Amino acid sequence: MEYKQIQELIKTINKSSISELSIEDGDFKITIKQEFSSGAAQYPMQAMQPMQHMMSAQPMSQVHGAAAAGEEKATPKAETPSATGITVKSPMIGTFYRSPSPDKPVFINVGDEIKAGQIVCIIEAMKLFNEIESEVSGRVIKVLADDSSPVEYDQPLFLVEPI
Repeated sequence: MEYKQIQELIKTINKSSISELSIEDGDFKITIKQEFSSGAAQYPMQAMQPMQHMMSAQPMSQVHGAAAAGEEKATPKAETPSATGITVKSPMIGTFYRSPSPDKPVFINVGDEIKAGQIVCIIEAMKLFNEIESEVSGRVIKVLADDSSPVEYDQPLFLVEPI
């Protein structure tokens, strides 16, 4: 199963009321669990065996009835809270990084103008580094997450003022 398929499967499960899903394909085995408490969904993920190699797999529509996905990179959710700006949120659970490596400059700073599709950060999940692209254009007002810190699904990362 390809990484992109796994990401889309996790997103689909997060939006559903499924509490656990297990998939086996040859040597590859993954179990995704989601716990519900007091009406609010939490999104812990557990892989039974780490994926050693990217494997070709069946189309997503054949894997437990999930819809096929065409996303190339994870994209953060954005919502318009009030007149203060647009909140760019994390599309996944992982570790937030502002730069591609410790010796490289950060992707964006407060005051920078960004465009939709521009890489704004990296989120490491399951030993894979996911480049997160902005869905909005504007000026960065505030960075809401600390570098090298864990982030949750749907956690605010940046505040962007549309221009």
